[in-house]
Amino acid sequence: MRRILQFILKILARFVLRKYKPIVVGITGSVGKTSTKEAVYAVLKRKFKVRRNLRNYNNEIGVPLTVLGLETGGRNIFKWIILFLKALRLILLKTDYPEILVLEMGADKPGDIKYLLNFVPVNIGIVTAIGEFPVHIEFFPEKDDLVEEKANMVKCLSSFRLPNNERSSGIAVLNYDDLSVRGMRDKIKSGTKLIYYGFGNGADVKLSNFEPKFSNLKNFGASFKVELNGSIVPVRINALGKQYAYACGAGITVGVVLGINLVEISQALKKYKVMEGRGNLIKGIKNTIIIDETYNASPAATLAALEVLEQFEGRRKIAVLGDMLELGEYTEIGHRRVGEKVAKVADLLFTVGVRAKFISDQARKTSGKLSEENIFEFDTSDQAGLPLQKQIKSGDVILVKGSRFMRMEKIIEEIKG
Repeated sequence: MRRILQFILKILARFVLRKYKPIVVGITGSVGKTSTKEAVYAVLKRKFKVRRNLRNYNNEIGVPLTVLGLETGGRNIFKWIILFLKALRLILLKTDYPEILVLEMGADKPGDIKYLLNFVPVNIGIVTAIGEFPVHIEFFPEKDDLVEEKANMVKCLSSFRLPNNERSSGIAVLNYDDLSVRGMRDKIKSGTKLIYYGFGNGADVKLSNFEPKFSNLKNFGASFKVELNGSIVPVRINALGKQYAYACGAGITVGVVLGINLVEISQALKKYKVMEGRGNLIKGIKNTIIIDETYNASPAATLAALEVLEQFEGRRKIAVLGDMLELGEYTEIGHRRVGEKVAKVADLLFTVGVRAKFISDQARKTSGKLSEENIFEFDTSDQAGLPLQKQIKSGDVILVKGSRFMRMEKIIEEIKG
């Protein structure tokens, strides 16, 4: 049934794309895809009619549904029939279709990106980051195979017409600071324009002077500068982590490519918001602050979240960290790397899951702020909530992060105000 559904959606999406010919911005990477998608969308929606994936619509079902402007029919066959009829109407009649599609594309297994690119002609391809210990590596024989799969995004970009009517043979937007991503330059076909973004000196769209600021739950964010062709413009966003500056760097690059000036882009990014479970700040019990990072977890993303926790000076810091899944052979070393960092940042550590015990074990072995009596281990998120409540004191900052399967949001429910 799923294969038939997948095939029908693919054919319908192909027809719609051929008819309306929108500019397609494709986004992939091991971390930062969704935050980058939201940044690109925030920049472009000021000047264009734009559509992007909602929720987790980034796979072989979700991407064509986004192209068609539809939501899933679930397990209801009659709902799917109605959706297919709506898609046919889109093909047969002339409707008001978006000028630009911003499509996040995930790769859980070999062939996923290649499959999507088979019917979605990407014009501007963004690769965010791979990281030292990439997620989904469990389903790829080697890290190089995962990098190769992600690189498909920029290998064969489709030509398109820019808003100024100039013709472009495709534009690759790569994170200069991630070495695996930077190396994808060798895979780009001749004629494709390459633009790097990042904090490194070799970036074309250069970011600098990142500075997070927190006053209270209604007044926080970060500022940084963006430099391009000799022009320097300040940017302020309502997010604390440096990873969101990278997301905005990609958004800035796409905006400039499509003719938006840096000042307008800076204004647009003031409305950029992180999505639920991806670094939101929540009021907790006993006048505490919760950093909600419960959507998912990888070593790179967890280290970035710990850097955010570290920024709260003068407050006691609690890290609640669950298993990070799909790391394959990197499972132990990835968790231990997090353990090294958390030992130097947190005053209390709660781990959830079997794999996360590598975090607590490494934290014990690493010289830092954590002492043995302030490290607590639990098998499930249900077990951790009440003991955490008992340890919380007024003014604490509590980071909660783990892979989706660990259901770390249950802990948030226990401690939020």
